[in-house]
Amino acid sequence: MALEKVPKRLHRIALIASAKTISEYSILLRHLMLGLADESIPALLVCPPKCDIDSIVLGAVDVIRFPILELPFADKLNKKLLVERLRKFNPTILHCLCESRALLTRKIARKLDIPYILMVNSLQKRFRKISISPERCLRIVVPTKSIETNMIKFYPNFIDRIEQINVGSFVTTSEHCFSENTSHANIVTVHPLRHSEEFENLFSAIRHLSIDSYEFMIVIIDSGKSEDKLWKMLKALDLLQVVTIVPRKMPWRSILASGDIFVRPDPNKAFDPLLLGAMSVGTAVAGCRGGVDDLLIEDQTAVIFDPKDELSIMRILQKLLDRREFARKIAKNAQEYVKEHHSVSSMISAYLKIYDVIQK
Repeated sequence: MALEKVPKRLHRIALIASAKTISEYSILLRHLMLGLADESIPALLVCPPKCDIDSIVLGAVDVIRFPILELPFADKLNKKLLVERLRKFNPTILHCLCESRALLTRKIARKLDIPYILMVNSLQKRFRKISISPERCLRIVVPTKSIETNMIKFYPNFIDRIEQINVGSFVTTSEHCFSENTSHANIVTVHPLRHSEEFENLFSAIRHLSIDSYEFMIVIIDSGKSEDKLWKMLKALDLLQVVTIVPRKMPWRSILASGDIFVRPDPNKAFDPLLLGAMSVGTAVAGCRGGVDDLLIEDQTAVIFDPKDELSIMRILQKLLDRREFARKIAKNAQEYVKEHHSVSSMISAYLKIYDVIQK
C-alpha cells in the first residue's frame, strides 16, 4: 500500500530585522531570502527606514520601513500601521532576526494571532530578560552551542524550543592565505564597537613587528563610532603609512578575501559573521578566547592569543608570518570546517523544517 503524501504547507514569512541585523548579518539575511525565493515562499522584510538593503533584497520582496512615521510620540500609531500593512501581506509566520526586536514581534504576533520564531545571536545577561511569548514563540534559534547553553541557563522554561542552526556561508574554491610568493602580508582586523585596551595591545604588537622589518599592510573594518581616537592611536604608534580603514558597510567579504591573516582582537559576546566570513574565504585566523568563540579551535581553525598580553599577540602573528605553510594549513582547515558545519543549504533546510513544524 502506497504511503499517503503529506501536503506541502503554504508559508508566507515576514522577516523582522533591526539595523544591526542589516549591517552585521546581511549575508545571513541574503542567503535566507534567496532560500525562500528558491522555494517560491513569499517573503516580506520589516526593517528601519535608513537601512541600505539594495544588496540584500532581490526580486519581488515586499519591504515595510518601520517606524512608518518618524514623528515623536507616534509609537502606538506606528505599530497600528505596521499591523495593518502586515495583514495585507497575510503572513503565516513571523521570523524575528534578533533579540532587540523580540518585544515588537511578540506584540505583532498577538495582534495577528500567528506563531513566530525568535533568533538570539548573543550571550544574554541575567538582569536583561528578553520578552518571549510562551504561547506564540514556538522556536528560539541560536547560531552556536555557547549561546544555546547560555539561553538554557537563563530561560529553562523554553528548553524544548531552543534549537541551534549554524549560520550558513559559501566557501571559496581558492585559498587566499599567502597565495602570492612575496614577503609582504595583508592583515585584516575589525575595530571593536567600543575602544578597548585589547585593540591598543594589538597595534603595539604590530608596531614591534614593523620595527623588526616585517612587511605588511593592515586593513581595519571600522564601526565608525571611534575613528578619531583610532587615527590618533595609529599616529602615536607611527603606523599611519601601513593602515587603511574601511567602513563596515563596505562589501566586507571581498575585503576579507584580500587578506592573508584575519585578527579578531577582542572577545565577542555575539556571533561574529566576519569571523565566519574570514574562514570561508581562506584566510588564517588569529583570535582570543571568551564570549562566543565556538569557531576558534586552537591550531586547527585558528591560532589563539591572550588579548591582554602584547607579547602573546606578537608571538602568534610572528608564527603566522614566519611559518606560512602552517598559516595556509590553518586557513585550509577552517575552510573545511565551514564547508562541513556551515553550509547554506543545511541552514535553509533547517529553517524550512521549522516553518513546517510550527505553522498552524
